Amino acid sequence: MTAALRFVHLLALGLWIGSVVFFSLVAAPGLFGALPRDAAGRAVSAIFPRYYAFGAACGFTALLSGLLLGARRVSRGRPLVVEILLLALMTGIVLYSGRVVLPQASEARAELAEAREAPALETAQARFDALHRRSVLLNGTVLLLGLVAFALAAVQRSP
Repeated sequence: MTAALRFVHLLALGLWIGSVVFFSLVAAPGLFGALPRDAAGRAVSAIFPRYYAFGAACGFTALLSGLLLGARRVSRGRPLVVEILLLALMTGIVLYSGRVVLPQASEARAELAEAREAPALETAQARFDALHRRSVLLNGTVLLLGLVAFALAAVQRSP
């Protein structure tokens, strides 16, 4: 049971990190390189709800399995506490990104598509650009925290 729990824990964290890396370094750049900007933006926008749902599912799974490992005293101490805090923060960021930033960015993209002239066009572009920067920053933060959490999970030994 303990080996299976560790496996689930590392798998959830590994899949989550892998999805962030794949989307950020392969899928999004590939789409924007192969398609016109507007079409690539629509394609990426269609992926985002599943991307954030997948991240949240991985986050909850990693968090729950980490807590169960701690409760079973398979892992404990400061590394486990730090890892659990990182997982909670990462999951919160993904939920915020998917439930707050994504709808705002979708709204800003629609406003941008409807704007025809300055200053409305400039205002819509500035709003979308700010939300895009926030999304990229949050995504990068999840990746960095995930790498630290994965390292902590990988080096923990049974007491």
